[in-house]
Amino acid sequence: MHLAYDVIVVGSGFSAIAVTCNLIEQLPASAKVAVVGDDPGFGRGTAYRTELYLHRLNVPAGRMSLLPHQPDDFVDWLKSHGRPLQAGDFASRSDYGLYVRDTLARLLRKRDGRCRVDFIKAKAAGCVERYSSTLAFHLGNGDEIAGKTVVLCLGVGNATLPVAPDGIPPSLRSRIIENPWRLSWLRRVAPSDAVCILGSGLTMIDQVLALRAHGHRGRIDVLSRRGLAPLGHAWKPPVPLPIDVQALPDTISGILKTLRAKSRTVADWRAVMDGLRPATQALWQRLSGEERARFLRHALPWWNIHRHRVAPDVFDRFEKLVLDGTVRFHAGFLKSLGAEEGRLVAGYRVRAAREIAEIRADWLVNCTGMERAGISHSPLLKEMSRFELIVPDPLGLGIQVDAASEVIAPSRISPARLFAVGALTAGQFWEITAVPDIRVQAKAVVEEIVSRG
Repeated sequence: MHLAYDVIVVGSGFSAIAVTCNLIEQLPASAKVAVVGDDPGFGRGTAYRTELYLHRLNVPAGRMSLLPHQPDDFVDWLKSHGRPLQAGDFASRSDYGLYVRDTLARLLRKRDGRCRVDFIKAKAAGCVERYSSTLAFHLGNGDEIAGKTVVLCLGVGNATLPVAPDGIPPSLRSRIIENPWRLSWLRRVAPSDAVCILGSGLTMIDQVLALRAHGHRGRIDVLSRRGLAPLGHAWKPPVPLPIDVQALPDTISGILKTLRAKSRTVADWRAVMDGLRPATQALWQRLSGEERARFLRHALPWWNIHRHRVAPDVFDRFEKLVLDGTVRFHAGFLKSLGAEEGRLVAGYRVRAAREIAEIRADWLVNCTGMERAGISHSPLLKEMSRFELIVPDPLGLGIQVDAASEVIAPSRISPARLFAVGALTAGQFWEITAVPDIRVQAKAVVEEIVSRG
């Protein structure tokens, strides 16, 4: 079966729902939209599907409205649902997922004057240029759809284990958790079991607190390349220090030197990071390809822990576990996975040393997070790249897009327009995985689509 649409949205996570909501608000009633994705929790994605109350947003509620032109929408939703949080508070991710779902449902209930929206529960398996003015997608259910405009809203895949567990006997394979967001594994952990977590970012903190909430009281060893963990938001946020991006140096070393100097002039370093926040995309776009690569090689871990912070009460809970020795950090590079006497053994090279050390545990949890925003996780993107419908970013940060988020692919023949929203555009914008950035991008992309008819 072949169906034709004015706009096709490919994806089922937050980026897709943000684009869809803006299309409903801005397109005429005569327009037809298809939203293609096979995730049963459409719009909630991995991050907002968790039901654990300790899993909080990392951004205050006042900056999390789905629609940027309605800044109080999420806070108002919280109050109307018996969660009287203020704009500066950190809501649960579960509540945010429900809010996103409710917002879409509210817009869809407006039957008069809105465009037609078809939700197609299927995976887009392939894409070809067809029918002179459209891009056609082959779906996993055997159907084919074609669109004059397409918006790719595909996220990133889970990072795989850095070492294959080939030497692990089948009896212990089930104790290697490659996707920790399937929280059912927590019920199998005994209170005194030793747990080894690979990766020390935000996902690690989420899993540590989830373990505690499920009654675990054993030791938790955390292994990452540098042994760094995210810092916390301040209970009383400082006033952001305005940063003139155009006055900053053109090199990463020069920028870091300037920012460190500025941090010494304020009572809280967070004022510098928060002042830089609105200008991060402009700063990234000023950097040469060489300086961007240098940032990714050398500065990214420190950027992540200072920029992507956790709610203050979540940080306090986690820090207590570190201080009392429950959580122990190891800096090094995983070299092997094995088994001995019924336990898992992770061998790693200690950072800045040749020494090989071991961590013995009952469970190994992969919290290395999401892979960098490449295309290797997606058969669709790999096929589109093979046919030169998209061009991978040279640094592995998604695909090449212009300042309007339109995909750059010189070899494409069809006049059909192709956009990308979210993590796939990290090469152009860098900071484009958080709600405050994606919602603005989604609105801008839809405005561009509408302006061209």
